Amino acid sequence: MEKKTSFGALAVCMLCFFTMGFVDLVGIASNYVKADIGLTDAQANIMPSLVFFWFLIFSVPTGMLMNKIGRKKTVLLSIIVTAVALLLPLCGESYPLILCAFSLLGIGNALMQTSLNPLVSTIVRGGNLSSTLTFGQFVKAIASFCAPLIAAWGATHFAGEIGWKILFPIYGCIAVIAVLALGFTSIEEEPVAKGSGFIECFRLLGQPFILLCFLGIMCHVGIDVGTNTTAPKILMERLGMDLAAAGFATSLYFIFRTIGCLSGSAILRYVQEKVFFAISVAMIVAAMILLGVGEAKWALYTGIALVGFGNSNVFSICFAQALNHDPEHKNEISGLMIMGLFGGTVFPLCMGYMSDLMGVVGAVLVMAVGALYLAGFTLKIKK
Repeated sequence: MEKKTSFGALAVCMLCFFTMGFVDLVGIASNYVKADIGLTDAQANIMPSLVFFWFLIFSVPTGMLMNKIGRKKTVLLSIIVTAVALLLPLCGESYPLILCAFSLLGIGNALMQTSLNPLVSTIVRGGNLSSTLTFGQFVKAIASFCAPLIAAWGATHFAGEIGWKILFPIYGCIAVIAVLALGFTSIEEEPVAKGSGFIECFRLLGQPFILLCFLGIMCHVGIDVGTNTTAPKILMERLGMDLAAAGFATSLYFIFRTIGCLSGSAILRYVQEKVFFAISVAMIVAAMILLGVGEAKWALYTGIALVGFGNSNVFSICFAQALNHDPEHKNEISGLMIMGLFGGTVFPLCMGYMSDLMGVVGAVLVMAVGALYLAGFTLKIKK
């Protein structure tokens, strides 16, 4: 007899998803740190780049770690590492200390992204895994949205050394609450027959469908990061906006990405994954056309909104499809899928090179390649 979903355990996992969103504070924090200790742009840009680097290093080992200590304990470890990372900036303002803190934040997030999704698959019963993971991404987005608001509030209301850093103790306290809540929550995990080594883990990419899902996640993250960096440049080049005005493009993208996560979590309960994935990819393709050739403000804003909404559910569907394809190796597959987030480093490098050759349309062409791949992958999605 199939066990019912434990909604108490699921609520605790949603709190963990909120904690997962703490990693996005690195964007706003790097700007404040740059001003506080007088960094160059190159030094400041190292901080957010550390996040994607640790996904490449720690994702697969985390999948193997889950085989030894379990998913719940791995999630607990990830939140503890995150909490420590949030405490370090309160101990000083030196550049090496900040780099250490953001490195730990990236490592903790790599551990959490790899272990929390399969832990949710242990709790959720029936065919609602994709919608649940999508709702988790919505909860994560709330933490991402709140970070700059809390930092700005702290900078305005708290003078002296604390200022914008009030963000760290607030998020640190929530991380401690998440550790306690998950620690006292009983979650029954499936037994793992045998732990896999590195070779066995990477051998799973030899399964064509697993490899397709992995590449799908790389394209998703590449389009995500690429839109964030390129959308303001498109508005500046096509419409003559200054950077302050063009920065609204990033906010617009996140607004529609959040709306997409929330609505997608409901839609996926009633619509087949393949159908919804096809609609989402169609939006991304349409967005690439508008961003590539659009000249009017309405066309460019529509393109940014479409890619935000369309790309919001790609990760969850690819991830769930991979886990359901080979349930016996969920931990290893999770590590491989999260390693695909390294696409957030690969795509911007290619986009930067193409931009130097062709202008912003070159960057859009790189994202369009990712969109076309997702369109082809739609044919492989299982109902």
